[in-house]
Amino acid sequence: MSQVPSRRRVLKLAAGTAAATPLVYTATPAQAAPTGTNAVEALARATAAEPPTPSTWAVRPFALGQVTLGDGVFRRKRDLMLDFARSYPADRILAVFRANAGLDTRGARPPGGWETSDGNLRGHFGGHFLTLIAQAYADTREAALKTKLDYLVGALGECQRALAEHGSPKPSHPGFLAAYPETQFILLESYTTYPTIWAPYYTCHKIMRGLLDAHTLAGNAQALTIASAMGDWVHSRLGRLPKAQLERMWSIYIAGEYGGMNEVLADLYALTGKQDHLAAARCFDNTALLDACAEDTDILNGRHANQHIPQFTGYLRLFDHTGEEEYAAAARNFWGMVVDPRMYSLGGTGQGEIFRARGAIAATLDANNAETCATYNMLKLSRQLFFHEPDPAYMDYYERGLTNHILASRRDAPSTTSPEVTYFVGMGPGVVREYDNTGTCCGGTGMENHTKYQDSVYFRSAGGDALYVNLYLASTLRWPERGLVIEQASTYPAEGVRTLTFREGGGRLDLKLRVPSWATGGFTVTVNGVRQPVEAVPGSHLTLSRDWRRGDRVTISAPYRLRVERALDDPAVQSLFYGPVLLVAQSGETTFRSFSFYRDFTLRGDLADAIEPEGRPLHFTTHGLTLAPFHIADDTRYHAYFRRSEPVVVFGATDSGVPNRARGDGLTFLDVLWAQAPFATSGRFVAAVRALAGTWLSEGRFTPAERDRVVAAATRADLRR
Repeated sequence: MSQVPSRRRVLKLAAGTAAATPLVYTATPAQAAPTGTNAVEALARATAAEPPTPSTWAVRPFALGQVTLGDGVFRRKRDLMLDFARSYPADRILAVFRANAGLDTRGARPPGGWETSDGNLRGHFGGHFLTLIAQAYADTREAALKTKLDYLVGALGECQRALAEHGSPKPSHPGFLAAYPETQFILLESYTTYPTIWAPYYTCHKIMRGLLDAHTLAGNAQALTIASAMGDWVHSRLGRLPKAQLERMWSIYIAGEYGGMNEVLADLYALTGKQDHLAAARCFDNTALLDACAEDTDILNGRHANQHIPQFTGYLRLFDHTGEEEYAAAARNFWGMVVDPRMYSLGGTGQGEIFRARGAIAATLDANNAETCATYNMLKLSRQLFFHEPDPAYMDYYERGLTNHILASRRDAPSTTSPEVTYFVGMGPGVVREYDNTGTCCGGTGMENHTKYQDSVYFRSAGGDALYVNLYLASTLRWPERGLVIEQASTYPAEGVRTLTFREGGGRLDLKLRVPSWATGGFTVTVNGVRQPVEAVPGSHLTLSRDWRRGDRVTISAPYRLRVERALDDPAVQSLFYGPVLLVAQSGETTFRSFSFYRDFTLRGDLADAIEPEGRPLHFTTHGLTLAPFHIADDTRYHAYFRRSEPVVVFGATDSGVPNRARGDGLTFLDVLWAQAPFATSGRFVAAVRALAGTWLSEGRFTPAERDRVVAAATRADLRR
């Protein structure tokens, strides 16, 4: 596997050229659905809205258009992508489809990157673009965006018909739609490898997902008709193949990558009720990995990360339809194999697109970490898992990945010709983010990322009696079924007070506030100025149950604290956070910077004693370097990790001269000591030093003389300032 060039490498080389029985649903418009194109078109006209919600979901999302972003950095980044969506020519997106169908391309050039007239992944970018426009329209309701989306869908319908009527070669089924002939799919069935072919079903997934989004988000009925026919074609190809052949296909590096085909086909089935669509979804069972993850056996090392992450979102959707627990268990366990064991501090995963060994963080830091597509898909998986089981850990991860990777992945500069997003996001010393990525996989998901920030800010319980506040972003929720309009004022990701105001409506409601795992500096809540006597445990939900009235105000305060996160395989390699915000040291040096903090600590044991505010929000200085929030996306070279150097046991200006030795887990004497802070008095501090030094002595890490010197130094030290 390691001998095969990455797709990113291929892009760089090419840059110089031209480049089962369904479960019960709350709404099931497809039950007893008739078959045939006319029936699907009738169904599309009747249900051009949200797809039915599975009864297996304890928690449910709001439609994208029900939540609007308020002012702030998320809205500014969103607006940059909206400008791209409005300006980029639809005919350029359609050029590769029209050429393949033998239609006039109207003089348009393909976008470039992997999306070229001869590219083996051409067409995928068009699918992402459909989703971009559909999301943008659902958010803004701009008529011009709807017109553009309808034009794109109509043109794809023309291409599908042209291929069926006079394609050369003529496809095996009239539902076929792609920007290249059926050849890639045929070659995959004989196990042809990358890069002779790329990922044909990955491309198919992007097109089908874009069409379903055009239907569910923007009410385009024709999009469902086209997607349904594509689903028929997929079943016609794969439904006849032996299971062993399918499993071998899906095990092939990149060529067998199918994105979320199982997910999109399951979603299609929910809309059409056609059993062939559900059967086709199950053709994508990657059995060896599915079984291993269901048994909680970690075999991810060496596998292509983004080839496999979306499969598990698909398995959750198959669980929704079949009730087969193996699917749900595999998804839950897989998530736990990535978060935290293979997660960098920004929330991303993978080195050079590949999962590395469990816990290998410090050992894998370089310029090619954290493929942005992978985080896009991990957020989708986290969201789906939360729907089934509202564990705050899923939203803790979602917040981390959204704030420190996705928000950071869009360059802070306008462009109407490029999405200006990242592919890899390096975590090694002195790296720099590279943007653009027109036509790549991350360029495609990147277009989507920045027009759906609000999709997980709020969820509702299945019974409609509880509202989950997952993210503290400036936003307004409109919940017409409850007659509620709730506005959240917030400067997130900057530190500050968050206020939820009931602008319209009221009634009995459980307000479930997520208490972030980073909120160790306190989490206080007031209602109309009255502090609530509630226990706020980091990493949990805090519930306020009452009859709400118009004008009620809920004020939330969660002060940020500076903290470090240690690499699992080397605790001396660390990242700095301020609350939820990853801070990076601005430096072009290509070796780890060495930071020492403990000598500056006072009895409170706070990194704020060693790291100074710089004057701008979320900016600090230490060791002569600026620490900046990573979501500021520019061309500055940075260090997301540093090496902690605390060689000697020192308390302020008092040096014991004793080496700061580590125990087996890599934590040093000072690490363990200061984890007990704050200390109310100097006496309690000395007592803690004495007790811990005794432990270090009993375990052979201090000699009696060294223990005495450490205790004596603690006694002499004055850390009260």
